[in-house]
Amino acid sequence: MKDYIIRGTDKERNFRFFGANTKNMISKACENHQTTPVVSAALGRTMTGAAMMGCMLKRDTDRVSISIKGDGPIGGIVVEADGKGYAKGYPYQSQVDIPNKPDGKLDVSGAIGNAMMTVIKDLGLKEPYTGQVAMLSGEIAEDFTFYFAVSEQTNSLVILGVLVDVDYSIKQSGGIIIQVLPDAKDEAITELENNLKNFTSLTTYLDAGETIEEIIKRLLEDIEIMEKTEVDFKCDCSKYRMERGLISIGRQELEEIASEEENIEIVCHFCNQKYDFSKDEIEKIIEAL
Repeated sequence: MKDYIIRGTDKERNFRFFGANTKNMISKACENHQTTPVVSAALGRTMTGAAMMGCMLKRDTDRVSISIKGDGPIGGIVVEADGKGYAKGYPYQSQVDIPNKPDGKLDVSGAIGNAMMTVIKDLGLKEPYTGQVAMLSGEIAEDFTFYFAVSEQTNSLVILGVLVDVDYSIKQSGGIIIQVLPDAKDEAITELENNLKNFTSLTTYLDAGETIEEIIKRLLEDIEIMEKTEVDFKCDCSKYRMERGLISIGRQELEEIASEEENIEIVCHFCNQKYDFSKDEIEKIIEAL
């Protein structure tokens, strides 16, 4: 089954919601970077959250990037998503092994450490929108919730989950964002809070065969799905983009590279695609400068 994101509201217009099944997307990202389970969980949660935020943007060409920088062993995570919900991402360190929590769950917060989350939205304006918050938990979902409250003044419920199998493959991955609309009734909010008390975990329901739509119905009654969009891991790197990156480092450094190296290899951080530049190609770039 292909990955997808749905968006909609409850029929009384108390909430809007986004739901995502991202198993294939996260599998590709983790395979690219050969991540250990705790890194897979951290990267997968961040990418899933970013993909749903991408679907909140008005235009397909709009982009959102999320950067997490912490003092834990992962170091940081960088994720980007576009207005279609396509996402890509990478961890600073992909091989991290730390003990699980006492309840047996992966210690994502321990792997992230004390951290800051920066969200940048490129909406086609002169300057991108930037919001930054200190991560309160490091468990990712709670930190998205805090970001929405502080930077976008939107009361939100964010649920993110990645289930890693014994062979390190991604068994399940998904997310839900529910946001309170301006005219929401107090009794509707109370009902959502009560439904949350009986909610176990997103990946438990996914692993039992429930769809993301069925899981949302555990939290909201009488939902109305307005759009369903197929999403996937997608990297837009190219040799041209890598060439632009070489130009940005400046003439002097390029001349030093050309004098010392016959060929250089540039690797995309997001997908690990390799691009080779010969000495002649580097010299042509220098001439163009």
